[in-house]
Amino acid sequence: MVRLVIILFFLAIAGCPSNDTSFSRILTRGEITVITDNSAHGYYIYREEPMGFEYDLAKAFADYIGVELNVMTPGWDDMFTALKSGAGDFIASSLTRTENREERVDFSSEYMAVQQQVVVRKGSAGPDEAADLNGKTVHIRSHTSYHERLRTLKERGISVTIKLHENLPTEEFLRRVQAREIDLTVADSNIIQLNRRYYPDIYPAFPISEKQSLGWAVKAGDKALLEKINEFFEHIKETGTYAKIYNRYYAGTEIFDYVDIKKFHRRLKTRLPKYKDTIVSVSQQHDFDWRLIAALIYQESHFDARAKSYSGALGLMQLTQITASEMGVQDRLDPVASIRGGVKYLHTLYKRFDKLPPQDRIKFAMASYNVGYGHVRDAQLIARKQNLTPTSWKTMETVLPLLRYPKYYQQTRYGYARGTEPVRYIKRIYKYYDILRMTDGVGDTRYTGIAGPA
Repeated sequence: MVRLVIILFFLAIAGCPSNDTSFSRILTRGEITVITDNSAHGYYIYREEPMGFEYDLAKAFADYIGVELNVMTPGWDDMFTALKSGAGDFIASSLTRTENREERVDFSSEYMAVQQQVVVRKGSAGPDEAADLNGKTVHIRSHTSYHERLRTLKERGISVTIKLHENLPTEEFLRRVQAREIDLTVADSNIIQLNRRYYPDIYPAFPISEKQSLGWAVKAGDKALLEKINEFFEHIKETGTYAKIYNRYYAGTEIFDYVDIKKFHRRLKTRLPKYKDTIVSVSQQHDFDWRLIAALIYQESHFDARAKSYSGALGLMQLTQITASEMGVQDRLDPVASIRGGVKYLHTLYKRFDKLPPQDRIKFAMASYNVGYGHVRDAQLIARKQNLTPTSWKTMETVLPLLRYPKYYQQTRYGYARGTEPVRYIKRIYKYYDILRMTDGVGDTRYTGIAGPA
């Protein structure tokens, strides 16, 4: 169980004796409090569950040392005060190591390298290099490494106006660039990477720093806790835990298809509304998250009710004649009938993988929808022969592509398959699904059917 600690009075107790944050006292208490930011890269609540890259790392650390995790989000400007007062034990919030900060806190070893970049709106006549910032206004959050870097540029003779804002998350500045409310901001490369799928028109124009290290911060002199954190980072990198957490949030974000993402955002407004009520209703009947179904439909047809594939599949959910007949669909070009038949078929496939955990189970079902149930079962057979876990989607991402090669498909019942396609198919669906669940104003986020982050 994770407790969210909302401490509004900690500033008032800053002058009181601070809590003992030594590692031994943390173990005695049986709990540790992380100070972080309420943001897409830090910590947020999704469908009543805590999420975020920093949160997942902090939870893994709490589990590693055998204590409960409390989460504290005092706001960016107050994080260092919260740490100093003893209200929290460490800061995990994509914090860049800078000389100024190292005078106030002790940093862990690096867990990610990032680079500060000037962000503009795609297509604007924005600056191309630091010298072009002369006469420009850059909007940033106060008390950040961005501010430190821009001040350094000013000291070097670049006449840039720095407009400071209190306690605004970096994501909000990116949104404002997207909405043409401001022209320029600065953000770390990892934050830009996470947010371009939500704000496809933002563009990293050029870097204004070298690569910088992100680290967790502890109170100056808190050596025992710092040593344990460094031990933890070394451990999760050796065991693959760090890669698993990283991939949960960052996998696929390195490759950004502007045209595809832009088109998707546009069709969420122009096409999805025609079918949304039906998608929500039918999804609820089968206990699916409607946004996952909408993402699948977009992948199949781009919300085009008259779509036709080279193989003869038709309609929103690209039903074949055989599948349509099995699901009782008479007119595959009827949008309502297509949605009902397609979701019913997906649920039929989902039930066949009843031994799998839900997050993998839905991916197996969608892969079967794409490439065929028999081929997915064949891939599981290959996985068993290779002593891999046949119930893990991670295994399937490795094994399904093998169905292209005679060495493997000749050993199977259903033979050759374009095995790379279902792997790409799932990744695309979850990319669209992620945009749907995170984009403001797109539907009801309360429904908690089958689905979840990739």
